[in-house]
Amino acid sequence: MKKEVRQAKIEQLITQNEIGTQEELMDVLAQEGIKATQATISRDIREMRIIKEPNGSGRIRYTIFKGNSPSEEEKMYAAISDSVTDVTLVQTMNVVHTLPRTANVLSAVIDDLKKEEVVGTIAGYDTILVISKNKEDAKIMNDLFNKYLRIGRS
Repeated sequence: MKKEVRQAKIEQLITQNEIGTQEELMDVLAQEGIKATQATISRDIREMRIIKEPNGSGRIRYTIFKGNSPSEEEKMYAAISDSVTDVTLVQTMNVVHTLPRTANVLSAVIDDLKKEEVVGTIAGYDTILVISKNKEDAKIMNDLFNKYLRIGRS
């Protein structure tokens, strides 16, 4: 099966169903007659910029991260204000603590912006590691986090 067809079906399935794991996605694809390996599904998820986010009932589900809109920086500021609880500068890195299940969304927003002060991010359940190339860039990011963290607490 062509990648474009498979990815279009994946987008349709995660939009119409609450799918939260690669195994669930593979099962639903198989029900549609599409066989794909875990490695293929993983690659599709990365290429399609699929992230996990909580639904209204607290269950985690896949959704496609929509980026590159003109207001991405504003989305980042809002996400920092809404979800960041603490940030600690450590040499060339910032350890950013967030509300549960929100780290990967904020991390995706930061990655999408391709800020020159950020080499990369690693996100977990409620923590993001924001890596910079030097202490000065890490300080710029720390100041940004603290500025919008304070706004959220006002």
